Amino acid sequence: MISATMNEKHDSHNCCEDELSHSFFGAVTVGERGQIVIPAEARNELGLRAGDKMLVLRHPLHKGLMIFKFDSVREFIDEFANYLKNVEGAASQEDEG
Repeated sequence: MISATMNEKHDSHNCCEDELSHSFFGAVTVGERGQIVIPAEARNELGLRAGDKMLVLRHPLHKGLMIFKFDSVREFIDEFANYLKNVEGAASQEDEG
């Protein structure tokens, strides 16, 4: 039982590493006017075009910025709300068990 749990955690860790490695598009430099250039690979993958509106948020732990295509914000909020509900449900089950 313990080894299965450890393997699940290990597999989960590898999954996160894989996801992060596919999420990294490179480093950017802030210009004199505070501008950055989003790497072409990121623009292509996310369908970003000149003139698209972006929402810039501070990371909740003050660790950086998060940038979202404005049109995608509602979808992100809905997905995150569902994630929080699942976490709450799992936490409640652990408390009851």
